[in-house]
Amino acid sequence: MLLLSATSDEDEREMNEVVVAAAWAAGGVNLAAALWGAWRWWQVEPSRVFWVLLRAGQAAALAFALLCGVLVLAGHKPDDGLFWVYVLVPIAVAFVAEQLRLASAQTVLDARGLEDASAVGGLPAADQRSVVLQIVRREMGVMALSAAAMAFLLVRAATTAAGF
Repeated sequence: MLLLSATSDEDEREMNEVVVAAAWAAGGVNLAAALWGAWRWWQVEPSRVFWVLLRAGQAAALAFALLCGVLVLAGHKPDDGLFWVYVLVPIAVAFVAEQLRLASAQTVLDARGLEDASAVGGLPAADQRSVVLQIVRREMGVMALSAAAMAFLLVRAATTAAGF
């Protein structure tokens, strides 16, 4: 009996370590995306690296949530129900941010009195570049903020993962 109890405790510790490490990793990628995106937004310079980091952070948050789901199906669960908020809300944040990102282009077009994206083609080349840069900058700002929120939530998940 004692051997079974010790093995179970060891399994719980290992599962907890896996969950905590995965949460920190996902949070770290999102923090890197947030910081790099904020810097490039501040410099008013588009960045392919930002978009790669952002998508990696989103994928890491989804993989973390899937890992936690699999562990629950395997019979492991956290001590604190608040943990699930920190696991699932980052996915909702990413989804809402994508909707805001899509709306940001229309906001820029509306502010310039342009009907749609094809109307940008009728502008002089310098104005076209200005509109595109403004749209990309706004999108980067929205997504960098979402990455920062996701990083915070994932770090909170790491700190509330006890019991897995």
